[in-house]
Amino acid sequence: MGRYYDGDISGKFWFGVQSSCAADRFGSKGYEPNYIEYHFDEDNLEDCEKEIKDIEDKLGDKLNRMDEFFNNPDKYGYTRDEIYGLGVTDKDLEDYADLRLGKKIRDCIKAKGHCEFTAEL
Repeated sequence: MGRYYDGDISGKFWFGVQSSCAADRFGSKGYEPNYIEYHFDEDNLEDCEKEIKDIEDKLGDKLNRMDEFFNNPDKYGYTRDEIYGLGVTDKDLEDYADLRLGKKIRDCIKAKGHCEFTAEL
């Protein structure tokens, strides 16, 4: 079970961590029927990059520990105890999930000039 986003970028929102409207942080507000639809273009790139930098700055040295933990190819899941053992809070985890989404949005805008997707509520 999970909620997905699909369009120019696609993925799955982090269960129990990430809101369906997480992309609102990056410069475009979604609108919702049963899905939230997002459209980003080059006009949103500066806001997106600023929010990415703000999140990276907020996470500080935790960012490297989280990258190492979540980019481990042998890791298929995690427990709260493992996360807390990294010195990471629930809010840090939410910010990290949003950071990864923001980077997908930014990379898509840079590659295509725009990024559109729908997110399940």
